[in-house]
Amino acid sequence: MDMRTIDRLGREVSEVGLGTWQLGADWGEVSTDDALAILDAAYDSGVRFFDTADVYGDGVSEQTIGTFLRTRGHTDLVVATKMGRRASPHEAAAYTLDNFRAWTDRSRTNLGVEVLDLVQLHCPPTSVYSDDEVFGALDTLVAEGRIRAYGVSVETRDEALTAIARPGVASVQIVFNMLRQAPLDRVLPAAAAAGVGIIARVPLASGLLSGKYDRTTTFPANDHRTYNRRGEAFDVGETFAGVDFSTGLEAVQRLLPLVPAPATMAQFALRWILDQPGVSSVIPGARNAVQALGNAAAADLAPLTPQVLAAVTEVYQELIAPQIGDRW
Repeated sequence: MDMRTIDRLGREVSEVGLGTWQLGADWGEVSTDDALAILDAAYDSGVRFFDTADVYGDGVSEQTIGTFLRTRGHTDLVVATKMGRRASPHEAAAYTLDNFRAWTDRSRTNLGVEVLDLVQLHCPPTSVYSDDEVFGALDTLVAEGRIRAYGVSVETRDEALTAIARPGVASVQIVFNMLRQAPLDRVLPAAAAAGVGIIARVPLASGLLSGKYDRTTTFPANDHRTYNRRGEAFDVGETFAGVDFSTGLEAVQRLLPLVPAPATMAQFALRWILDQPGVSSVIPGARNAVQALGNAAAADLAPLTPQVLAAVTEVYQELIAPQIGDRW
């Protein structure tokens, strides 16, 4: 597993990380034993970057990672968490130093650490990105020793570009995959020029790019792929990357013949992200240890050929871009 440096964090992260939304409760139930097995498998395969959030399972994801850290004794991991979505209502006025202290203290307790490696604002209202007081408060958290560095998790390219221009932002987490290629144009080059890390989230488009779904596939009622398919609970771009399920299935059928043997469709999709200049880490989730091992193995694939990269772009431009346009 190759490591990539996030300059403003001053740390290396594995190019394939692990997203842990699924260790909460928004992808159906995952038992504690299964969750720890996922973390073990990821670590054993070279993953050294875990991404979580304080609202994943209302802290369950953080607590599970905390149990892993405490019982396994590993010290070479970077654990990133996110904050902001605990605010109710979720509005810009909630992004205050007092709330930041309370939220980060809760995450420190959940994870069992004195200092949080990386804290990201969790898709805040757009106005937050232009608020100097918010970022001054984040600087205060660093000075107080609560956090080592901070970043943002964004919904749109404009939000990403605003954040990248701020000197204290270490990383930007953004939806980026074969079905959401818009960040290629401006976001990735700007981040690379500024020394800001790019963390690619929703890399498999909520499983669409695993190649395992068809028109008969259904999901549990407590799975966001059921309850947020049209953005009922949060931004629809977080579910299937904002792509209509049927259109996504059609795109996958076009992509499958491009998969190099012996890779899986999911590994192919992850390798495509790793081949894009400026990406620091890609953070697929995993529902079991086998998936965690398979995702990590994407790092072992050879870079894709120019011909394959061009073919992926063609599928995106013909099927996906006309549907989602510049929405994100």
